[in-house]
Amino acid sequence: MKVIPSISRRRFLSGTSVSLIAGAAASTLWQAASRAQVPGANERFRMALIGCGGQGQGNLHSFQEQGAQIVAVCDPDEGRMREAREKTGGKADMQRDFRRVLERNDLDAVIVATPDHWHALPTVMACAAGKDVYVEKPLAYSVAEGRAIVNAAAKTGRIVQIGTQQRGGEHYKEAVALIQSGELGKVSRARVWNVWNGTRKQVSGGRWGTIGNPPDGEAPAGVDYDLWLGPAPKRTFNPNRFHWNYVYFWDYAGGMMTGWGVHHVDIVHWALGKDSPKTVVSSGGKYVLEDARETPDTLDTLLEYDGFTLQASMYHGNARPIEGSDYGVAFYGTEGTMLLKREGYKVWREDPGSPEAVRQGSEMDGPYRADFIRCCKERKPPMADAATGHASTIPVLLANIAFRTGRKLHWDGAAERFMDDPGADAYRSREYRAPWSLEKF
Repeated sequence: MKVIPSISRRRFLSGTSVSLIAGAAASTLWQAASRAQVPGANERFRMALIGCGGQGQGNLHSFQEQGAQIVAVCDPDEGRMREAREKTGGKADMQRDFRRVLERNDLDAVIVATPDHWHALPTVMACAAGKDVYVEKPLAYSVAEGRAIVNAAAKTGRIVQIGTQQRGGEHYKEAVALIQSGELGKVSRARVWNVWNGTRKQVSGGRWGTIGNPPDGEAPAGVDYDLWLGPAPKRTFNPNRFHWNYVYFWDYAGGMMTGWGVHHVDIVHWALGKDSPKTVVSSGGKYVLEDARETPDTLDTLLEYDGFTLQASMYHGNARPIEGSDYGVAFYGTEGTMLLKREGYKVWREDPGSPEAVRQGSEMDGPYRADFIRCCKERKPPMADAATGHASTIPVLLANIAFRTGRKLHWDGAAERFMDDPGADAYRSREYRAPWSLEKF
């Protein structure tokens, strides 16, 4: 077995391809955009956190480690907001309504770490207000929302980076360089997956078990639930439809296909140089977990691209690993196979007796957040801009649409719509609950 500690700069470079605005607030935000100043290279970088859950607080910590000053935190849940404020040494201002945060003149950028259904509005409005944006994945709840973000970033000239931090890891860069250099030969298929057994009471390592069937009730004290729902349909409060578990309900997200899948699909696009599928078909269902979730616990999706297929699998009823891992990305080529994940990568050769190649993992979060700050200051494209994030989000959205329609779908990537399928097209966007609205740029 050959252990690869790193790849040379020359080999890396040679192997890498060049490859709601809400009603009355709109005019005010556009005026703010025209007054916004680009921070100089040596100036303090001031940020606000919108969405103070676990992922948001993780972003807060990581950006602070990179020298950013978090001057405001925002969340409809006062308890979570106070937790986030404590992580700033008690110095950040608190504000429930993100629109008040965007009115500030002292912000360089905002972090949007809200539930998925809240990604688009704050991102688009922040661009309009002259703020750069670090937005968590998936980029948006729907294809139309993602397109609105891309257009807003382009029209305003703001830096928007999606939270696909795997791109910050040196071992991911090296793996991509190896694939693009032809190390695996012709890659005809890729596979991405997340596997765990949700029937177990203790599921560790970022895996979650059953969410149960709790009854409806009252929102906790200190929570503005109507604001938390925002553009999503009005619902009676239920603990399962709130905070983390929201990911399993169609009103707010798309299950683990969107929750984890964007990370993996992003790497496939990067490595293989194609980012628009032609067809998609999904099969699965809620076969195992007898709880309140709406999204499937078992799902297989097959996406066809020019020159290769991508299989995306989300299994939560059995913990048997795929390629020896409970999550990851695998590339299958004529000369070898690669398993790539956050802990490193491994290459198996097709020729008997050829040495395997192994590379350990590398830090991702710090370099990725540092890249965002640097690009904001220098006005350069980040590792994964809005357009890249949109392209990486679309396939997992299509996967869920194919599952919900129950048929094979043909996708027109240039037009960002399905071919001759109005029923599937209806899932590309949705009507916002008043008074919220999304104006397309």
